[in-house]
Amino acid sequence: MNPSSLRTRVFPINPFPLLSIFFFFFFSLAISTSASTPYDQYCNDVVPASDPTAPRSQPDSLLRFDTAYYTGGDPVLGPQDAASFRTRSASETRTAGVFRIDGILTFLGPRFINSGNWTRMINPHLPRGVSRSRVGFRLTGYWSQADGKLCMIGSGMRSSLASVNVGLKLNYPNSSNLESSLVTGTLECLDAGDDLTCFSVVSIMGFSLRNYEYKLVDGENENRGFVMYDGMENVSLGFGTGPAVCKAVRGAGIFELEYMEDCGSVNCDPLGGGSGGILPGFMSFNDIECMIEGRVRYLIDFANTSYNGYHLPFNPSTVLVAEGVWNGKKKHLDFVACRILNFKDTVAKASLGDCSIRLSLRSPSTMTLRSRSTVVGQMWSNKSMNDSGYLGRISFESPRNGNTRVEGLRYEYTEVGNLSKSCTGKITGKHKNVTYPNGYSSDMRFDMTVRNSKGQVAWGYSSPLSVGDRFYGYGGQSAFAVPVSDSQSGMLNISYVLSFNPHSDFQLGGEKRSIKYVEISAEGTYDAETGVLCMKGCRHLESRNRTFAKNESLDCEMFINIQYAPLDAKDRSNVKGTIESNRNKSDPLHFERIELFANSISILQADESIWRMDLEITMVLISNTLACIFLVLQLFHVKKNPDVLPFISVVMLTVLTLAHMIPLVLNFEALFVANRNRQNVFLGSGGWLEVNEVLVRVITMVAFLLQFRLLQQTWSTRVGGAGSWDRLWVSDKKVLYFSLPLYVGGGLLAWFVHLWKNSYNSRLLRLRQFGVQQLSFWGDFKSFAGLVLDGFLLPQIVFNAFCDSKERALAPAFYVGTTVVRLLPHAYDLYRAAHGSTWNFGGIYANPRMDYYSTAWDITISCGGLMFIVLIYLQQRFGGRCFLPKRFRESAVYEKVPVVASTELTTREVIS
Repeated sequence: MNPSSLRTRVFPINPFPLLSIFFFFFFSLAISTSASTPYDQYCNDVVPASDPTAPRSQPDSLLRFDTAYYTGGDPVLGPQDAASFRTRSASETRTAGVFRIDGILTFLGPRFINSGNWTRMINPHLPRGVSRSRVGFRLTGYWSQADGKLCMIGSGMRSSLASVNVGLKLNYPNSSNLESSLVTGTLECLDAGDDLTCFSVVSIMGFSLRNYEYKLVDGENENRGFVMYDGMENVSLGFGTGPAVCKAVRGAGIFELEYMEDCGSVNCDPLGGGSGGILPGFMSFNDIECMIEGRVRYLIDFANTSYNGYHLPFNPSTVLVAEGVWNGKKKHLDFVACRILNFKDTVAKASLGDCSIRLSLRSPSTMTLRSRSTVVGQMWSNKSMNDSGYLGRISFESPRNGNTRVEGLRYEYTEVGNLSKSCTGKITGKHKNVTYPNGYSSDMRFDMTVRNSKGQVAWGYSSPLSVGDRFYGYGGQSAFAVPVSDSQSGMLNISYVLSFNPHSDFQLGGEKRSIKYVEISAEGTYDAETGVLCMKGCRHLESRNRTFAKNESLDCEMFINIQYAPLDAKDRSNVKGTIESNRNKSDPLHFERIELFANSISILQADESIWRMDLEITMVLISNTLACIFLVLQLFHVKKNPDVLPFISVVMLTVLTLAHMIPLVLNFEALFVANRNRQNVFLGSGGWLEVNEVLVRVITMVAFLLQFRLLQQTWSTRVGGAGSWDRLWVSDKKVLYFSLPLYVGGGLLAWFVHLWKNSYNSRLLRLRQFGVQQLSFWGDFKSFAGLVLDGFLLPQIVFNAFCDSKERALAPAFYVGTTVVRLLPHAYDLYRAAHGSTWNFGGIYANPRMDYYSTAWDITISCGGLMFIVLIYLQQRFGGRCFLPKRFRESAVYEKVPVVASTELTTREVIS
């Protein structure tokens, strides 16, 4: 029989209906297994279930929201923050307009945002990242396109919530505009009576991203409602289109609000009284959607501070919901904004209304001393002044001196011409063969210490904003590469940003309240031939009631003079300057002279320091290697002359062994694991530095093993003498009795000096311009330990004197070589002090934390070490007491006698 005919008889029907039945049963099984409560019991009255048919190719575009607000959920969800929904898969069903949806609803926990005015910094250091708690639910259900109803059931994604059955009901319209774009609903726990795993009802409010119509803003444009900035296209810059618009607004950061003078008589609260009677001072734009054609949707968030700590995506009582469109011809971005209403009882019943608020933003084409915001705008109401809900006009601007740079932006110097008289007396004489920082180089920016007339100190940062007709590099990178040449020397127009964070008790003029942050915008001239920077400055004044005009919020009656040091200067401070008020002393804004100092590293100093760092690393490796070689030579010496072993001081060998052992114990982990918390001294050299640190410790371990072997041989020889070396043990005990009080007394003296230095530095900190770092006792103790090692021959000298030995116990290569290795850092420190870089990174070779280093100490220790070499040489040739007067020399000496074993020695006392 034909096999093909057989197959036809066995399967005479079409297989596709069977597949459909299979998928129907599979889907029904999925619904029943995903939640113990049947879908039709919870959702049938909302969206009845229907058999799925064709899957959607792009499910995520069907239903989604990114920024949602929620309340409830205790005790599972905790503090309110954000919620989002993603469609994982979607299929059409047999019911027209009904879709089967598989999705994930996610709740994000609080996140912490870095404090401070980082939006104003030229080179901000932002946190690497923060973790956020996350709770997710995997859901399955149906959405009706006709009425926008979505109903789903599912369970938690975490192991602790996997058995929790939940139900989600949302109103997600198929199409919307600004007034109907809210997505609202609830998430419920379906496990009735289970108080251990259930949570309270979660009310959710988000924004639809499906088939949105920009109806209100288009209508306002047709009615010419945004004519405020018409005619200013020649002095404005374009934002671009699509995502570029959102990027420009987002990059502008947090806007500061400035209320007009009429706010005293009319309502100027953009939240319609939702701010609790206190006018907000700042607002920010958080994007909901950015369209290619330049249409945008934003949440406009208002706050009383530029830093909210625990940041919420939005709070219905402090936000406006806005839609906008970019007018490329007139070069302004226009918005219509609505308030969120009816959310106090439950956000699931919230709505959008009161859409009378209008905003318009533009980007000025020029920056000046008094106007340094890259994005400015105004807010107003389309209602008449007598109407309820009227809003007074409010202007706003992005942070001055921010990081945003719109293409085509330029700086206009408006005050340079008025500085000629003020700067004439500040210019010093020109010096030949002296090079000052180039105006375009990174040497022009610096960290600074600020001190007022009362000696109070604050710390800050200063950086050029523009040099000539080009903006200075920001964000840690140079915006343009300008080679140093003669054509760039001479007088340059320059603008600056100086900022500092004073302590709460820091006083500036007659202001009695605490100042949290001081920012000064400045412009002037820089003479690259004298290093003099002369500028006029404007300080932004914080307002208490936020109702004065912009010109009243600036104090521009101040002059700033800064003197840069030559690049090869030996002075510790390479920048010094003053900030002086030009107001009368009776003026409330007058302040006494403020001094500023800086100790930033220049490019030349950085190059020199990197070269010196490499040199010092090499010297450390060479020194430790030589120490090992000299120890090997000593071991060969005692192997060739075993009878000299008992005449080596055990105290000396113990000191040397501990000197190698203690660093190994304290840094044992560094032999195998890199310290991830240690910051590299210079970028790019960290790997080289870490490799050499490991090499140094490996060599130190080798030196320790060799030193310990020498100590073990000496100890074993004495112990094996069976009482023959009792007198040598007695001598070593005397050495211990002599050395121990000396070391303990020296340690106590170092401790007292440490206490005195810290007490002195604490007083000095209040008087000097630089903070004095408090020294730790452990640091001073390590320095004293280094001094003990410098004099490691002292126990051997005392031992030789007590036993009056002239045995050549130490090889010349050992005692001379090891002493030279200890003295070389002091010689190098003398050279470094005379010819080294003006910037000190702490030192790797001749580290001040590991020994006493100064001109006096270097000379004293070097002379002492050389003297010890001479004494050991004389003792091993003429006897241990040869340097003493004859009347102090005893007539007892030790002589060698034949021994039975090769390593067994005896002595006898000969009375001459």
